[in-house]
Amino acid sequence: MALPKKLKHLNLFNDANSYLGVAKTLTLPKLSRKMEAYRGGGMDGPVKVDLGFGDDGLQLEFTLGGWDLIAVRQFGAVRADGVPLRFAGSVQRDDTGDISAVEVTVRGRHEEIDFGEATPGEDTEHKITTTCSYYKLTVDGEVIVEIDLLNFVFIVDGEDLLAKHRQNIGL
Repeated sequence: MALPKKLKHLNLFNDANSYLGVAKTLTLPKLSRKMEAYRGGGMDGPVKVDLGFGDDGLQLEFTLGGWDLIAVRQFGAVRADGVPLRFAGSVQRDDTGDISAVEVTVRGRHEEIDFGEATPGEDTEHKITTTCSYYKLTVDGEVIVEIDLLNFVFIVDGEDLLAKHRQNIGL
């Protein structure tokens, strides 16, 4: 019998500023592909053809307790990779006690800042949605997935799946 690795602790860094004690929740980017059904002659059913990344793109959402002016000052960043964010997580298996470091690094810009409801004497939260042009998942120092949309890079488990395509189009 085995138990899964569960997130035990996390921190979020915004442009190297730590949100320790401030970050309440975080939704990591969903990895999705755009697939289109194709059925040609002699095929008894459709096969989904991979057309690249999903149209919804890469988004990271996080909720902060209290007021945060760092993200507000970054709102309207003109560069698609203008805001660097880093999630640092510590996951552990409760059957073996093994602990792993999980890190997700993204670059993008804030698409939405939701200041939430303001009520005197009540908790105040900000929810920030960041659309990302860069994503990297690292587990225990090993890069598992790296996506750089601006530079046409897509690496999974050490293999750059776009290297030949870049070569073919002269990049």
